[in-house]
Amino acid sequence: MDDLAEISSLVLELSDLEVALYLCLAASEHCRIDATADNINDVANELALICAHTFDLTCVTVDCSETTTPDEFCSALIPANARNSAGPNNAENRAVNVVVAKNFDHAADRIQLQALELMRSKKLNTHNGFLEAPEDFLFIPLVMRKTEHDQPVLNFHLNDHLIISHFHGSRDDFIYLEENNDWLSDGQMSASSVVRKSEVPLHKGHPGIDRKALDKLQKASDRVTMGADVVRYHQDITVFLRLSRAVAGGISARSNIYFRKISKLLAALHGIDYLTPSIVALAAKKVFRHRIIVAKPEDDRSLQYGSDLKAVAQVLSYATPDTILDSVLTLEAPL
Repeated sequence: MDDLAEISSLVLELSDLEVALYLCLAASEHCRIDATADNINDVANELALICAHTFDLTCVTVDCSETTTPDEFCSALIPANARNSAGPNNAENRAVNVVVAKNFDHAADRIQLQALELMRSKKLNTHNGFLEAPEDFLFIPLVMRKTEHDQPVLNFHLNDHLIISHFHGSRDDFIYLEENNDWLSDGQMSASSVVRKSEVPLHKGHPGIDRKALDKLQKASDRVTMGADVVRYHQDITVFLRLSRAVAGGISARSNIYFRKISKLLAALHGIDYLTPSIVALAAKKVFRHRIIVAKPEDDRSLQYGSDLKAVAQVLSYATPDTILDSVLTLEAPL
């Protein structure tokens, strides 16, 4: 079995959350997970179990709030039994592999910037010394949507460094929690809780993903080709998003780089070595949804030339990240 066939066969056995983490770990990038009020705790628990068992990585869930301090946040990223007892600025602590930051949109901007620095440089200078992230490091803001089209706000620069977003609703699968009912809706995990593989209920016959499998996906994506017509379609989506009167911003140069990267990774996941329009459209939804800043009627440029505010508000009343993407993806796709 060649690499692409092996990858596509593996993906069929994975849950949606596992696929999202598989993509991000292979790309060495970070992602955002959205949940609802009634399932955010279950999603946090499921993510911890996936990290520990499917990927054999240590994971901590940090429950963030307006009162969380930077020191509390940084301390929570280190396993309790690994915290260095040396004095400030002399100690070097190793963070866990995966951080699930629940309700991270409630955290202070200073904390979000600390997370961004750790994501980018894998090092952070704190009051208690240096915090270093391991090679396989994944930061996951887990935020709650109050409504279907709600857009929780994160720091702009941090949000721009999240390669994809994924919404996990109440009806979506929980592959570990559903098999082990004693874990389902088992309250909030503490800020210092770290799930290790030995503590995880075994899902018999479920595949595990190691560094070799991650490298295989990354290398397969590098071999994915793009025809000239698909390159144009790819670029048209970015340009039309930037030009849409319903979009006030968020479609950065970085997002365009991520768009191509995820498109190729998704092609490899589907077992093909070339990009198709349908895969490009899927990648657009994953990469751009959390980035789109919806325009406010009062900021519409046409008001400078005599447009009526109520008329503009009516025109933009449909505008949500999802409807904007749907309208842009009506572009004629190449055959």
